[in-house]
Amino acid sequence: MREVKLGKLEDVKFGLGGYQGACLGLTVTVVGKGWCVNDNRSAWDVNQLECSDYCKWTEEDRSKGYDEIMRFLSDLLNDAKVSSVSQLNGKPVEATFEGMTLKSWRILTEVI
Repeated sequence: MREVKLGKLEDVKFGLGGYQGACLGLTVTVVGKGWCVNDNRSAWDVNQLECSDYCKWTEEDRSKGYDEIMRFLSDLLNDAKVSSVSQLNGKPVEATFEGMTLKSWRILTEVI
């Protein structure tokens, strides 16, 4: 069952995080009345993890991941009408859930 809930962004960070702190990207906490979820958009950090023959990904995959993260962040800043990640804190969002799983979220551009 798909459910849409209103909330806001809290604790928005860009930096190291993700799996074992070895990823570079955007981490946000989305909160609403009686609920709270985290979302992370990141890729393996080039200085934390070297790509080797044992990896199931390539340097091209990492570069594509970095590109996707930066484009997502650019769209997010544009939608929120801000110029830095720190200014995203408190911005209103619409979160879409399937059961207890966060499927997507977006800035509520209608109220900004």
